[in-house]
Amino acid sequence: MRAKQPSNNIGAQFLMLLVFTTSIPSLVFAESNKDAMPKNAHAKTYGNGWECDLGFQAVGKICITIKIPKNAYLTDSSYGNGWKCNWGYHKTGNACVAIMIPANAYLDSYGYEWQCDRGFKKNNNTCVAVRIPENGYFMSSSYGKGWECERGYLEKADACVTLDVPANAHIDYSGHGWDCNPPYAKRQGKCELSSNE
Repeated sequence: MRAKQPSNNIGAQFLMLLVFTTSIPSLVFAESNKDAMPKNAHAKTYGNGWECDLGFQAVGKICITIKIPKNAYLTDSSYGNGWKCNWGYHKTGNACVAIMIPANAYLDSYGYEWQCDRGFKKNNNTCVAVRIPENGYFMSSSYGKGWECERGYLEKADACVTLDVPANAHIDYSGHGWDCNPPYAKRQGKCELSSNE
């Protein structure tokens, strides 16, 4: 029976050696992952790797503190510079500058731009009154003059003149032109029947 004891010791030693050697790679891997994660970071919730804690931003393999300028707030986005300007301020370089709102204007719903009041139109950094001619109406648009002629009138030299509709014609869908009534056809500014009629 004493002859069997050495073989049992060898088996036990072999088993211990096997367990130890198979656990080394996982220990080394865990240690290398620990070393790879910088200060102020945590493991990603999904997938592999790490991400910086809130208030920090990745620069290469480290997490640096996000410097938030005055009149700004921290965002949780991994894109951009990690902060946004408060409502009523816009980004200029690494600062947030108050938006200068001219007379007859207001800050838009996003808080980053201004718009002119109704009846006014943007002209450089000011809002100028829209001068609407007789038989015209205000158009809220950043393009054009800010007004259009009413139906049946035509724009001419900053005025709205009566549209000249010939006989056997009607005002078209646009309200600023005309079409001939069937079976008349347009010829030289008039509506005439064709010679075949």
